Amino acid sequence: MPDNTADYEDDFEGFDPDEADAPEALAWNLLQLINPGDEDTALRQFDLLRERMAAGSAESLPWLLRDIVDWTSGFFVMPDDVDGTFEVIDELAARYGLQIEWGGDRDDEDFMETLDVPVLLSRAYDSLRPHGYTLWCWNADADGYGGWMALRRDDDGMRALAQVLGFELRTANEAG
Repeated sequence: MPDNTADYEDDFEGFDPDEADAPEALAWNLLQLINPGDEDTALRQFDLLRERMAAGSAESLPWLLRDIVDWTSGFFVMPDDVDGTFEVIDELAARYGLQIEWGGDRDDEDFMETLDVPVLLSRAYDSLRPHGYTLWCWNADADGYGGWMALRRDDDGMRALAQVLGFELRTANEAG
């Protein structure tokens, strides 16, 4: 199993992402960050990722991980999928015994008409922060919104890892 360099104090200085085993090591680090306290899920997802990488997938890591972590450790929603955003973020939060404070009732038509996916992601981010979690989004261009949540204490490690991986990652309150 690759080292968990996300636990190191440095910011991946000297780490060569082009080394043969680097993508697997980086993926393992990411899976550990988005599965805090749940190594079984991280290992299961890592095995699936290694299978896809061995099959020669040309997708970038976030897109490769999208289906592997979806509805367990991550999410991907279409740009206009307000209902799906509620459901998947609630599912992620419930994994850690948390509830998102959405600011209204989903049965209230007036409330629902004021919402879009970026607003919901921002509200979820704000609701999770006091509980020690950060909701992250990776750049999915116009295809939708993808991301995951991790412990707030790992924010610097997540940013450094995203930089080494070469993908744009931002907190969910900046998703719009």
